[in-house]
Amino acid sequence: MRFRSVVEPDHGRVLSVLSSWWAGALGDESPEVRARRQLERSLLLPRLFFQHFGPLSEIAEQEGEIAAFLVGFRSESHPEDAYIHFVGVRPELRGRGVGRALYERFFARAAALGCTAVRSVTSPMNTGSYAFHHRLGFRAEPGDFEVDGRPVKRDYDGPGLDRVAFVRPLGPIAAIGGGE
Repeated sequence: MRFRSVVEPDHGRVLSVLSSWWAGALGDESPEVRARRQLERSLLLPRLFFQHFGPLSEIAEQEGEIAAFLVGFRSESHPEDAYIHFVGVRPELRGRGVGRALYERFFARAAALGCTAVRSVTSPMNTGSYAFHHRLGFRAEPGDFEVDGRPVKRDYDGPGLDRVAFVRPLGPIAAIGGGE
């Protein structure tokens, strides 16, 4: 596995895997729903992330193909915070430590920039993401209500777009975790 910072030409390569990597993630979907979800995912990853946030964002490649990616950045408003915006791991590589490696590499680079915490969000229905973040030492921030015991912030990303917000301190606690 080879890890490297993202560059602008990676934008199209990453967008090209979104549909297949998340196919069926929410159950059986019609072609129209799949197309809408592909558009929604691609709107979450505009080219500007690949143009302006390369130092903290990474691609993992295996035999010349994208194996995983992490798009994140240091906060301009809160320079002590870094933010993980979007992560994907090729389905057949999930559970093999690739996502953990991307996160740990991000933690180290963010800490080197002086960040003291990493933040991220996920959908309240994404139980796999919730468990993964928990194993990596993230804690869910208090919310407005709960879904299956998970604190959820109502309308966090807009009307009807509820999210679980996470924070993870960096520093000595960064060594905690557990098996992925």
